[in-house]
Amino acid sequence: MKINLNSNICIFVFAIAMHVVGQACTKGRTMATGDFLKGVNGRMYPQISWYTGTQLDSLKSFSGDILKTKTSEWSCLVTTSPAKQEDALDMTVRFRLEKGEASSAAVSVAFDFNNWSTENYLMVPAAVYNGNRYRAIGNGYNPQYPKDMFYNPDLPLTISNNPKLAITDGEPSRIETQTGYLSTPAACFYSTGFGKGFILLTEQGTRFGNSGIIIEENLNRTKASIQISAPAVREQRAGFGDFFPSGDKAADWKEGDEVTLHFKLLVFPARSIPDLLTRFFEERKSLSGPNHPRNLLPMSRHFELATTLCSNDWFTSPYASFYRTGNWDIFTVGWTGGLINTYPMLALNDKMERERVFLEMDYIVNRLPGKSGYFYEGTNPDGKLYINSKNPDIAETHVLVRENGDAFFWMLKHFMLLKEQGYESLIKFKWEEAAKRLAGAFVTTWKKEGQFGQYMEPETGKIAVFNSTAGAIVPAGLALASEYFKNEEFLQVAKASANYYYKRDVVNQGLTGGNCGDISQDADSESSFAFLESLVTLYDCTGDLQWLEKAKVQAALCSTWTLSYDEKFPSESQLAKLQSNMAGAVFASIQNKHAAPGICTSSGDYLFKLYRATGDRIYADLIRDIQHAHTEVVDMPDHRTTNFGFGSTMERIQPSDAEGRESVGKVLYTRNMWTETAGRLMDLELPGIYLLTDKDRMYVFDHIEATVIKREAGEVTISVSNRTAYDAKVSVFAETSVQTKQPLPPVAFVRWPHFEIKAGETKQIELNH
Repeated sequence: MKINLNSNICIFVFAIAMHVVGQACTKGRTMATGDFLKGVNGRMYPQISWYTGTQLDSLKSFSGDILKTKTSEWSCLVTTSPAKQEDALDMTVRFRLEKGEASSAAVSVAFDFNNWSTENYLMVPAAVYNGNRYRAIGNGYNPQYPKDMFYNPDLPLTISNNPKLAITDGEPSRIETQTGYLSTPAACFYSTGFGKGFILLTEQGTRFGNSGIIIEENLNRTKASIQISAPAVREQRAGFGDFFPSGDKAADWKEGDEVTLHFKLLVFPARSIPDLLTRFFEERKSLSGPNHPRNLLPMSRHFELATTLCSNDWFTSPYASFYRTGNWDIFTVGWTGGLINTYPMLALNDKMERERVFLEMDYIVNRLPGKSGYFYEGTNPDGKLYINSKNPDIAETHVLVRENGDAFFWMLKHFMLLKEQGYESLIKFKWEEAAKRLAGAFVTTWKKEGQFGQYMEPETGKIAVFNSTAGAIVPAGLALASEYFKNEEFLQVAKASANYYYKRDVVNQGLTGGNCGDISQDADSESSFAFLESLVTLYDCTGDLQWLEKAKVQAALCSTWTLSYDEKFPSESQLAKLQSNMAGAVFASIQNKHAAPGICTSSGDYLFKLYRATGDRIYADLIRDIQHAHTEVVDMPDHRTTNFGFGSTMERIQPSDAEGRESVGKVLYTRNMWTETAGRLMDLELPGIYLLTDKDRMYVFDHIEATVIKREAGEVTISVSNRTAYDAKVSVFAETSVQTKQPLPPVAFVRWPHFEIKAGETKQIELNH
């Protein structure tokens, strides 16, 4: 007999469980847990479940230390201890089969909450945002948009077919997942009614493998339950916008078998979703402990190899000239390629590559602009415009707003880099005019619609699909344009649009999304990091501390997408055999349930700028983790991954079984140029060593070790060791604490000095500001 929260039988079981009031296991300790959870009207219940396949047959909750059935006797020991913080509790729950045997059984701990509300914000890192309680479309990857999504300003946020809580009362409301789908094994909510935040941290798994997470509401949404189980037993596993039979199996137990679940619980005052996000950022590693990034490949060596690959990817024909953005001869602007992959090539300050970049710029501004000033997406190998419609029945050509936002922002960075290199005279008037027209197009759209939308018509400038955060990078572009073109209106629209996104998406929904052309309006990491870029750019351009405070919240949202611990992969998997420590891998979106090596497509230097401005290492640690996770999947002679050439990478790091159980820990033998671009941008825009000459602060981003051995009169001597197999050329950014109050230009890296250190060498370096 199948039992779930949405059946009458299960409602009865749920109601009885709610009245047990903390009698499970060792009574004194459990009452302490009950007291701790009172702030969110919560209770904790250990349980045993029995299954036929993945169908639940029966469920029994402990009402004391012992639970007896006809064939077995179980014990449960709950141990709690106060954490370092007053609002946190450490907990272990040990289950043991004392007598008998049990077939196809799983243990779980349920955290049940009364006085629940659909207004509560539920977040499961990298998988569920705001409960995913949104309209869903399609049954597979990259679903076609229905016609009612076009030209509709009142369009509700619409996502792909993902695990979600129900919108309508009376409908089943249940999310089944397991820890491999999450960037941090956790479930969190902000209760508007109680004014509290709740964070439940657990471990990746037990000897049974990854643990399961089930979240369900009763039919009238007044009660909710978060259950952590060992092993995970889901009816279905989520794919990329669809579902499949999970193939999960409960465990067979014999006498003396035991398993322990570990938790950290936090209940704290919270006035808003940002309060929950920022606390999560602080706590996400507090149960798993520090991760262990490995120094494998100096940034300079990766830059050299990946830049050579990009140079070899130059494509030219009678119709077009550009660096390929994929394993094809289609050109696309922004997002994963055009006008982003050119930036490191320009930074080489090499005559041939500079001329190639200019040819691509010419191609873009000659071929792609529509009458409105917006660009078309790209071209086919024959030079004809590339059309990638979300609904082929809609005749108009639509372009993802994000692609124009990327093109806009990166064009301006190209101009600034050329000026810094002393080539201002080479900047063509038509390039600047194209960028200025693009800025004007965004301003016109903002004034008319009060947003930028998700898709637009490049000919007319009309928004074709409204809402989402696809324009997340646009405020950054407008802020740079306001300085470059000395136009105050650009800055005003940058501020207004950034405030709009921050309030509508971050504060009110706790997510940003719709930034990728292969998803719907799903929550995604790319819009989160892009919007952080905008907020930090506004801080740099204005010096206004409000943007710094907003950026701190946005960085916390970004952290929810980033793997926080060194996940244990199946022993037979490639990542396990490579002994890869993948903390720092960035999950893509709630539709595309995998992680990637790097931010698509950015260096994340804005996280370094946050560290510089605040002195808080949490931001430096985040981007250091991302950079080192990227290196873990770079193809190298002693570390084969893609087999597409040394320095190459691919976009798929798979902690989940969304693509099948055999895909977990697998490195796809493919090549994705955008991940190489992201790596090269990190190599450029993050300093190898950052040092304050007048304070005891130093941070190493490169794959070396460094310690301060002497400080005197503004000069610092450091000892540096390169324990990798490759010679390194390390950039150094040294400054005083007073200088940290000044904005850091986007092209600051051009002036950073470098020193060379051979593989295996240790040497001393003297630095001053």
